[in-house]
Amino acid sequence: MTFRDSPWPDGTPCWVDLVVPDRKRALAFYGALFGWDYEEGTEETGFYTLAKHDGRNLAGLMQVMPGQESMPAVWTTYLAVSDVDKTAEAIAEAGGTIASAPMDVMDLGRMAIAEDPGGAVFGIWQAGTHTGFQLANAPGAVTWNEGMSRDFAGAKAFYGKVFGYELDDLSAPGFDYATIAVGGNVVGGVGALSDEIPAEVPPHWATYFSVTDTDAAVAKVVELGGTVIMPAVDSPHGRVAAVADDQGAPFRVISAR
Repeated sequence: MTFRDSPWPDGTPCWVDLVVPDRKRALAFYGALFGWDYEEGTEETGFYTLAKHDGRNLAGLMQVMPGQESMPAVWTTYLAVSDVDKTAEAIAEAGGTIASAPMDVMDLGRMAIAEDPGGAVFGIWQAGTHTGFQLANAPGAVTWNEGMSRDFAGAKAFYGKVFGYELDDLSAPGFDYATIAVGGNVVGGVGALSDEIPAEVPPHWATYFSVTDTDAAVAKVVELGGTVIMPAVDSPHGRVAAVADDQGAPFRVISAR
């Protein structure tokens, strides 16, 4: 269980948020699944909603903006930076794309949305009054983030160059994966989408939520109208499953060993 009230170190996954066609429906789904409480924003914020546990920020939820109704439901991972503008320049220089230019979000912080050279979308966040996760690695909170690519070598080179990650390549036959570390602390991973993954699955950043019982969480997802993408399996790090909510946004649940 990790508590934090100050900005996360540069390069650390510091926040996730969900964009869906129906925000209130998402509040009901995740509230029932994870037991989240909510703090709804004002009209000025598009009613951006904070998911909380014991008053501590876990994640954000928002409705698709008018004119963007074709956008799929998706969880976005944000990486902490101390200077959004300089990082956006570094992303472009390393072959990435800035999908949404740096912008201030009131006094909360400054952000941009980017794509790595393989097409995986992620955000960068320069903290203001909003520093990101205030609770992580606890049931119902985010516990892992990883960028999955169809160009593993290219992804390692890109993220290493832009964020200065220390990469530990754990690859084995049929498995390409590296952990990423900041200041000696492992903060996430980058991996390859295997040939077995359907071509229509795009490169992406995956979000893992901690649960006490993976099988029970998967059953609850289905009960709430969600779907199972990958049934629960045991891994070296815990029992994990890939699922999607009732609006199609994929995520993973894992119970630690």
